[in-house]
Amino acid sequence: MVEGIKPIGAKSMAEQVELSLRDYFAKKSFKPGDAIPTELELAAALGVSRNVVREALSRFKMLGIIESKKKVGMIISNPDIVGTFEKVLNPTIMDTATLQDLFELRLALEVGIADLLFIRKTEADIDELEAIAANETRGDFFRISNEIAFHGKLYEMTGNETLKNFQKLLLPIFGYVVKLEKEKQVSGKVSHKDLVKLLRKGDKEAFKKGMLAHLQPHYDRLKAHR
Repeated sequence: MVEGIKPIGAKSMAEQVELSLRDYFAKKSFKPGDAIPTELELAAALGVSRNVVREALSRFKMLGIIESKKKVGMIISNPDIVGTFEKVLNPTIMDTATLQDLFELRLALEVGIADLLFIRKTEADIDELEAIAANETRGDFFRISNEIAFHGKLYEMTGNETLKNFQKLLLPIFGYVVKLEKEKQVSGKVSHKDLVKLLRKGDKEAFKKGMLAHLQPHYDRLKAHR
């Protein structure tokens, strides 16, 4: 079963074992549910200690690439990619550059979701968005809560589970955005209420333009600091 794994030096680190196993899994076309060799078998094939193999496998488990099953052993699993990122995203230990990257990712996603929204939106969805927009209030706490509720609903309306999970992944950047807005007044020409109207009566191109106008102050800030 371990045929195809190339032995590596006894002094190799767990990172090298990990790379070798990644290559092995790919070449053997392992799929979710497939059993993989035991730690002892892998250690013998790779020419390293069982502890080194165990360390490499623990990284795969952390990433959700493999899991242990009773009476079966270790199998290839279907990793929750977004969930894995979420586990390591802690805004308190992120530097400004990382938060900025996440913020820019949010900008790109929200301008691009119009096509999915206009395929899957319902009147009930739009009614819910309208109610959220109607509750906009001043104050950081309420504004952040409203932003999360409104934009979270947009992601939900796409019907795409990965996008919905990305919304959760991007939650840490909302506080960062508010900090930016405190430093410089940021107010888009298109409000949440305007976006609701475009969803209800407009078309996807009009909505894209509206979302871009809604986010334009942030793009303007990026241009000013490039």
